[in-house]
Amino acid sequence: MANENNMSCARVKTYTASKIGAIERHNERKNNDYGNVNVDPERIPMNVHFKDPGDESYMDILLSMEESGEISRRGLKADAVLFDEIVFDVNTMYFETNGGYEYAKRFYQEAYRYACKKYGERNIITAVMHADEINKAATDELGYPVYHYHMHLVAMPTVKKEILWTKRCKDPKLIGTVKETVTQISHSKMWASTEPLFDENGKQIFRKNGKPKFRPSYSVLQDEFFVHMNEHGFVGFSRGKEGSGTEHLSSLEYQIQKDRERLDAIKQKTKDAEHDFMFAEEVNKKVEEIDGIGKLNRLTGNYTLSKDEYDEVTALAKEGVTGRALIADLFRSKDAYKRDADYYEGCYVDLKRKYNTLKEKCKPFLDALEHFPDVARKFIETVRDLFAKRDAAEKAERERIRAEKEKEAAAKKQAALERRMKNRNRGSRER
Repeated sequence: MANENNMSCARVKTYTASKIGAIERHNERKNNDYGNVNVDPERIPMNVHFKDPGDESYMDILLSMEESGEISRRGLKADAVLFDEIVFDVNTMYFETNGGYEYAKRFYQEAYRYACKKYGERNIITAVMHADEINKAATDELGYPVYHYHMHLVAMPTVKKEILWTKRCKDPKLIGTVKETVTQISHSKMWASTEPLFDENGKQIFRKNGKPKFRPSYSVLQDEFFVHMNEHGFVGFSRGKEGSGTEHLSSLEYQIQKDRERLDAIKQKTKDAEHDFMFAEEVNKKVEEIDGIGKLNRLTGNYTLSKDEYDEVTALAKEGVTGRALIADLFRSKDAYKRDADYYEGCYVDLKRKYNTLKEKCKPFLDALEHFPDVARKFIETVRDLFAKRDAAEKAERERIRAEKEKEAAAKKQAALERRMKNRNRGSRER
């Protein structure tokens, strides 16, 4: 049975030629400093590549494939999306309770196989499971180092595109026919959604203009990934919730909340340690008062104690023996908790700053929704209609290409059959 706290995630990010370098340095651990993330440098060798780019950069691999004719950027703008990054992920505790590192390797090996079906293995540049990022919350909770296993996969989104002969062609008969078919880089076309939306009664949903609505392609991805992993024996987690424009903002708020909780807990421990320390220090002071108890007999050099003084000295001596060890431990605990409190205070401040930055970036859209909801909704509907038109055209084009490929495959199959029959007849005559 799936744990509600364990949810899968397949999050897609896009990158242009000018932006891909930063994520490459993070994925392949080429940075010199990881102070801003929870990377344990000693664990970097434990990261697992299911597809390794080697010494080549992501962009060099793209250029090499373009030069060999395997892919094409024909017609793309300079700032076009060239790379997709999918981050495959499940909650940390899912892996921790199922076998940790070894289980995570098997899980993401299968996730890689799913991605190969989605993109084609040749179009995948890198697929690396990070095993070096510590989960501080789980570590604090369980009392030993716990690492968050996830996979970064970078690929080139491609579609097959037919190039037609134009009017410049010298042979009029060729105009409008297929000149060549290329593997075109196109994120928008690859991720065009063609799955209709249905209401709770199973009825297809249409727009006001009568055109059908389609499910977001990333939601389809979440479904496919979840089903694929379940079918291959990886169970015990739930499909990630349907995404929305606030998905990343909510995630950041969750991180801030958890850091706030850890900070509050450590501050309370520091306060408790200081209280215990003050108590132990008072006991130690009382032990020191032993020096002032009793009367010195100058003839014998001995001290004489009253019954009350003797009882107090005995009690203080016992408390002192215990207090010395306790004070030493509390000194260490107090310093450790203070360091942790300072560290998490810094983490909290940093996350709060990021949250405010994100909130500021989202402010224009949120203001539009609040003050001009009709205009905002109309804009969204217009954009959806444009996507729907594009999707319908692309679907028709894909159907045409599929039909031609089926026809071509049937012709090749028939030709191969005829060749086999011809060779068989030739062999019979020679015998």
